[in-house]
Amino acid sequence: MKDKITVILAAGGSGERAKQNKNKILTEIDGKACIKRTFDAFYATGVIEEYVVAAKPEDAEEIKSLLPDFVKTVSGGITRTESVKNALKATTGEIVLIHDAARPFVTERIIKDCIESAIKYGSGVAAIPSRDTVVKYDGKTTGYLGKSGLYLIQTPQCFKTADIKAAYEKAGDTAFNDDGEVYLNSFGDLKLVAGDKNNIKLTYPEDFCVVKTETRFGTGFDCHRLVENRKLILGGVEISHDKGLLGHSDADVLTHAIMDAILSACSMRDIGYWFPDNDEKYEGANSLKLLAEVLRMISEKGFKVTSVSAVIMAEKPKLLKHIPAITESLASALNIASDNVGISATTLEGLGFVGREEGICVHANAVVIK
Repeated sequence: MKDKITVILAAGGSGERAKQNKNKILTEIDGKACIKRTFDAFYATGVIEEYVVAAKPEDAEEIKSLLPDFVKTVSGGITRTESVKNALKATTGEIVLIHDAARPFVTERIIKDCIESAIKYGSGVAAIPSRDTVVKYDGKTTGYLGKSGLYLIQTPQCFKTADIKAAYEKAGDTAFNDDGEVYLNSFGDLKLVAGDKNNIKLTYPEDFCVVKTETRFGTGFDCHRLVENRKLILGGVEISHDKGLLGHSDADVLTHAIMDAILSACSMRDIGYWFPDNDEKYEGANSLKLLAEVLRMISEKGFKVTSVSAVIMAEKPKLLKHIPAITESLASALNIASDNVGISATTLEGLGFVGREEGICVHANAVVIK
């Protein structure tokens, strides 16, 4: 019969050093709370049968709302040692993984390697070799430890449950750095497993700056018919021509395509959804104002435009001399450098809808970051 495997997520800390608006384990990374992302990494392996979270009492309800009902939640203690000791009391698996809830980038390979090591040797602790020389310093440098043979300890840390429970009982009220040290205190040896440099513990504000940056790409396309007695507006710039574009708003086909590209990158539908052509309040609307609304909407979801590009397909008028003004207008509206706005124009050599001078089409791309 195979061993039942439990994972304990240590989430009892305050996370004050991270300087987030809430406890770092509840801070969202790409729209998902850190602790949920950590849980998902273990759940995806398909080998964990029991989940226990040691949490601060004030965070417990929010944590419960983020995780499935089968996850057990216990109160964390003043120290990590106390938190894990409390969680071990609720553990029923023969093998237990103990992991920092603030390490959301743990991989399946690390998890399974730690389990395999614990089953074979009694322990399996993720660690990576130190790349840098380590010194002992407490206001004064007291010695160089070097780097050869020195490792940086990570989590998960995996053990036979009976052994780590016994080690914690022996530890009494002493506070240890982590579970591996508790185990070493009792058993005199600890098996290390290859960790990963990306398996970082989110600790300081700069850690969140790195992990939260996500780049997305979107595409947009729009066409409008050319008719008499309408203004021709492209990218917020009025262009002299004997015809203009027909539409419910000002029919700025270039801005519309860019808006759709931005919304596409953020998975937020399209401009027809947000600004329907049967809504009177958008009749004759300035498309740059609609673009401003799109930027507000994506900002609420944590997105920012970094660059856009578009090709305008028009037989007439010739747009070469207007491109600089259009570029500056869009850069200003998007609040990005003009170097990050790429606008080009082409004809369709007399072919089709555009070639017959019946309309203008635009294909646009947008790059956003979160």
